[in-house]
Amino acid sequence: MYLAWIADKKVDNMKIVDIAIIGAGPGGLACAIKAAELGLSYVVLEKGEKLMQGILDSYPPGKKVYPTIPKGDTGPFPVKDLTPDPGNAPVEDYLAQIETNVEKRGLAVRLNEDFQDIKKDRDGFTVVTREGHYRAANVVLAFGSNIPIDLGVYGEAKTVARKLDNPNDHIGAPTLILGGANAAADVVSTLSKAKRAADDHTPVYWGNRTENFKINKDVARDLGEEILLGGNIKILQGAIPKIGEVDEDGVDRLIIQTQEHHLGGGVELQQGMSFPMKHVIACIGTQGPSPVYDRLGLQQITCTEGVCRIGKEGHRLILLTPGFQTSIRGIYAIGGAISPAYIEIQEQGAFMEKKHSNLIFSAIKDGVRAVEDIAARRVAG
Repeated sequence: MYLAWIADKKVDNMKIVDIAIIGAGPGGLACAIKAAELGLSYVVLEKGEKLMQGILDSYPPGKKVYPTIPKGDTGPFPVKDLTPDPGNAPVEDYLAQIETNVEKRGLAVRLNEDFQDIKKDRDGFTVVTREGHYRAANVVLAFGSNIPIDLGVYGEAKTVARKLDNPNDHIGAPTLILGGANAAADVVSTLSKAKRAADDHTPVYWGNRTENFKINKDVARDLGEEILLGGNIKILQGAIPKIGEVDEDGVDRLIIQTQEHHLGGGVELQQGMSFPMKHVIACIGTQGPSPVYDRLGLQQITCTEGVCRIGKEGHRLILLTPGFQTSIRGIYAIGGAISPAYIEIQEQGAFMEKKHSNLIFSAIKDGVRAVEDIAARRVAG
């Protein structure tokens, strides 16, 4: 009932609002709450069917949500209503908390509004979605970083799952999880737990291209507990996806290289494993929405040797002011859309690369800061 009320809530899309917020994740909702507190008109446009659709799509069922504060920041969370439970409640409880608080505040959220374009006009901007047009004096891009990184394999059958939808789909079958960061570790732990509960002894293989797995202490603790409880987890270091193929039985499969030996004379001995695609989950991350920024004409800098210390060579980092305004006056970018780094435009035109943690805390803080900047500009006139 609540979601239907939000989806059907009347918003006059011909009226010029102070802020059009694209994305109903932590950052977007923080913008809405702060805008309401400062007396600014706004509308939140979310392409998904639910609030926090990005978190819902990326977190496996039962995944704990941690109120993690990035190193160098002391907290507290800038918006109490969006703060994860300190007891690390599962994602389902966190989303229920958000829905309840959004309903209490009566936030103007439009669901199923797939963002298409932003057009500059005399009075500000027109935000174009698949469903209609919305006019705003300012726009905040809070849609996260949700463009999947390509698996980079040769041949057919490249498509693999990007998240764990239903652990029961993998009961009774060895399953391969690709990726060396928190998202992959979460899936490994969740799936292993489900297999133990079903008395299923088939392994969960955890493969990563490099030998290093980079996970935070909270995720590492959960994974360690699962291993101690008897989870059948097998780690594959240096596991490189190589070929997608359809075998003679018509089964889509992924071949990964697990070892490589150079025998001399250009001869290599390669060892590998082959998994049915339906039992492979690639948690290899997403890339920033650089193509969207290009289409909107937002300035970016390409990382080269000597220019970037955080961003990887070839990656493109968006230019932002300290208030998260882009190179186009009135358009802001926050949250996962600017992680893991961006270029801050400082006084006297100096540029500085800034690290940006892709955390709920960071997105909320960005949203508050962007709206405060909009309000200050409005007062200044």
